Amino acid sequence: MSMNKLTGIRACVFDAYGTVFDFATAASRCPDIPEQSRAALTTLWRDKQLQYTWLRTLQGRYVDFWQVTGDALDFALDSLGIRKPGLHETLMELYRTLAAFPEVFDVLHSLRRSGFATAILSNGSPAMLEAAVAGAGLSGLFDAVLSADAVGAFKTHPKVYQYALDRLGVPASAVSFQSSNGWDAYAASDFGMRVVWCNRYGQQRERLPGAPDREIRTLAELPALLSRAGD
Repeated sequence: MSMNKLTGIRACVFDAYGTVFDFATAASRCPDIPEQSRAALTTLWRDKQLQYTWLRTLQGRYVDFWQVTGDALDFALDSLGIRKPGLHETLMELYRTLAAFPEVFDVLHSLRRSGFATAILSNGSPAMLEAAVAGAGLSGLFDAVLSADAVGAFKTHPKVYQYALDRLGVPASAVSFQSSNGWDAYAASDFGMRVVWCNRYGQQRERLPGAPDREIRTLAELPALLSRAGD
């Protein structure tokens, strides 16, 4: 993908989990999970969490992301035969305060110094996102922290992306949307946003509508790609 700058950008909007926050740190910080089981638990928990968001949206059976995350965790623990009293509660508490990826703090500071608005747009519930932002030391670095809970549906439903535009007061063409999730990046592109796919995990390209404008491996590459409206 071309590395020419994306021009006319006014707002940088970030997915949260996997993009800003490292969801692997919940299991990796839990001493009750055997080290050899941590990767499998992280992967199954995440996969089931995403499946439940899509299936519940299709069914019209919305519950917030905290419940979805807990249900997915129970499925993963049962599937892997990991059973310890209080483990569910411990892991859920760890999920509330995931570590940010190491480059995030400096990237957000750089974007804000350059005059971009910054926001999160996530499936996470408002309480989850508030705890994650504070726990990672990112308080004050976002102009808005937006939850899909406000529209009662999860990404990739178009009304989630529209909610961000309504709240930020910008057109889709003035938004640079960053996600590490290919399905999210493609959906935001199909919706009309400019998209930088932060492909942290070396995923293959999706066979879905949309096409990210740029592909990077970490958010550290982002500031150099963007040109502000009016510049």
